[in-house]
Amino acid sequence: MTDSWSSWDVHLDWRPETGREGLADALRRAIRDGRLAPGMVVPSTRALANDLGIARGTVTRVYADLTAEGYLRTNQGAPTRVAAVSPSPPVAERPRSRAAPWVPDARWDLYPGRPDLSSFPRDAWLSVTRRVLHEAPANVFDYGGEQGSLVLREALSRYLSRSRGVLAEPDRIVVCAGFTHGLTVLARVLHARGDTELAFENPSLPDFRARARGPRIVGVPVDENGLRVSDLDSPAVVVTPAHQYPLGVTLAPERRTALARWATTTGGLVIEDDYDGEFRFDRQPVGALQALAPERIVYAGTVSKTLAPAIRIGWLVLPRFLVEPVRAELAATGWRPPVVDHLVLAEMLSSGAYDRHVRQRRAAYRRRRDRLLSLLPREITPVGISAGLHVLLPLPTGLSEEEVIRAALRESVAVDGLGRHWIGEPQAQGIVLGYATPADSAFGPAIEALLKVITP
Repeated sequence: MTDSWSSWDVHLDWRPETGREGLADALRRAIRDGRLAPGMVVPSTRALANDLGIARGTVTRVYADLTAEGYLRTNQGAPTRVAAVSPSPPVAERPRSRAAPWVPDARWDLYPGRPDLSSFPRDAWLSVTRRVLHEAPANVFDYGGEQGSLVLREALSRYLSRSRGVLAEPDRIVVCAGFTHGLTVLARVLHARGDTELAFENPSLPDFRARARGPRIVGVPVDENGLRVSDLDSPAVVVTPAHQYPLGVTLAPERRTALARWATTTGGLVIEDDYDGEFRFDRQPVGALQALAPERIVYAGTVSKTLAPAIRIGWLVLPRFLVEPVRAELAATGWRPPVVDHLVLAEMLSSGAYDRHVRQRRAAYRRRRDRLLSLLPREITPVGISAGLHVLLPLPTGLSEEEVIRAALRESVAVDGLGRHWIGEPQAQGIVLGYATPADSAFGPAIEALLKVITP
């Protein structure tokens, strides 16, 4: 529909039956497409509600959501205006770039493990980079120390403490090139000190198990309450307690306590992979496990899900007895961190730009999740929907995982299966769906193509 106001004459493509979410989507598209130009004054909530024949409260909530996402900007005593948002041409008009090398080549990418790469905050990153380069002393361009920039470690210490409840003094933080890098180094350190076995949740990501070379890999079962701590009989274990990958369950409170007690009483080591802890939608965030036993739990995080994998920045918050061995192992591999990028991330953390981006993406991913849930057939009950960037879709009777993956590829949709994540014989089938991966303009078509395959 076309709506005219005193300052607008814009085709919104909004239908009343789509409600608040439909109106928000229509406004986003109009802003991204440039039909609502940066700086344009939007109607008051009362005026827009009157023109559309809807409740003013609905418009107020839409404006609040779009302001939080960065589409609109507000100032005390001034009208609400359109913010500067880069236009996004339709997917069909831009060449499709190849996905990560392990992702099947397909038009629609619903493979898990990555955020919406088109959402990377280019303007903020560029602005902060210019400021860092302008203000940085010359020694910034020298080789950096293995632990990473002290400025970044101090910024991470503050951020992790307030956002995830981590006890993270700067001197116990080591900045690495993502979780895979950090896990590889940790596995070498553990093997060198005599730990011949490393446990992983079963199921878990096989890519990580393959990189943990040295110790023998064993699996520990996971149920609806998370890792079965009573089955743990290894010197060290890798866990994803906030949002288990790939099942999506959260480690129950009594098991969090039991796991911390196990580490403390046995001298075991817990490696906590907090890969998407910032993205919780339906309740208060689950704090990091690390605070329960900071001298027996390694806390690991990255910007791969919040910003982009290409930044290649992750961190380990280590028990004190591991700081020097990990630093020495990094030195032995010739690791030299990208100091300028570290300073850029430190400035984003300290200025609040990183938090703003995370809040915007949390709202966007929650809308995607809600849309996905509303479209799934009744026969499929998704698992792990309260947080993160993926859900597990158990398959209806009569559908096999292999058949669904092949059929999805025929529709040019890339999805992952649960089967490859098991240690030993697969115990259940399902589709691990990464709903964060497509760009906004590709999300709807990607889900429509998938539904053709999984709808009975």
